[in-house]
Amino acid sequence: MKLFVEEGAKVVFLDILAQNGEKLSNELGESAIFFHGDVRKESDIKGVIDLAIEKFGRLDCIFNNAGIGGANGYIEDIPVKAFDETMDVLFRSVFIGIKYVTPIMKKQGSGSIISTASVAGMGTGLGPHVYSAAKAAIIHFTHSIAMELGESNIRVNCICPGGIATAIFGKGLGLDQGASERLAEMLKIPFKDMQPIPRAGLPEDIAKAALWLASDDSTFINGHALVVDGGVSLGKRPNEMREGFGEIAKALNLGDLDEIIKKVNDEIVNDQFYKKSEVALH
Repeated sequence: MKLFVEEGAKVVFLDILAQNGEKLSNELGESAIFFHGDVRKESDIKGVIDLAIEKFGRLDCIFNNAGIGGANGYIEDIPVKAFDETMDVLFRSVFIGIKYVTPIMKKQGSGSIISTASVAGMGTGLGPHVYSAAKAAIIHFTHSIAMELGESNIRVNCICPGGIATAIFGKGLGLDQGASERLAEMLKIPFKDMQPIPRAGLPEDIAKAALWLASDDSTFINGHALVVDGGVSLGKRPNEMREGFGEIAKALNLGDLDEIIKKVNDEIVNDQFYKKSEVALH
């Protein structure tokens, strides 16, 4: 978002945590407007789109970027409600965002729709079961809708990140900002071995890809799943990644990895995950 503002964009964004959203809005100034909401709620997604039109009169790009790890663990241990909640955040929110922005962009005769998918949606072994299924759905949804909306000069694309070291992992576990940032730094170590390029992916790698898809430099790009993964999808797979995460969890005094996964699933079922976590949904 900061990169978009730096390039001259006017941004309206949604965040589930008021404190986070207000802080970011203040940092970015008048070019960024915060809408307090939850991507699991249709009315909130519609509300942030309506606010963008009210403030700026048009909407040239929507970036469906809500992100959580969500339900995790072995398939027999995943609660059905945790499955539903994960799909609501990762996939249902994308559908709703595209649904409400489409009439606006059709009227304008132009627009760029971008959604965050993942290399986990392109193959197996790179993400939890439900997360991977949601991301695969986003990729196919992108292809399908691009066929329809391309006729209206609306481009529909998605980004497939690889191993990106961000604070979202720690925030999803309920860690505070400081601990989440420390975890992100630690993740750069196992993530650098995931792909041929010997470094972890960074948030700015994804921001630059989104900026390009939103810009006039990509006006002939439609229905594309843009892979930004350093080459991990070429076939090189993580080496004992689960063990690596377990060691990181121990280093941060989080406890056993299986217990962490169970705790996250339980909190999703009890609807505490979204209230406690620092995950930005925007």
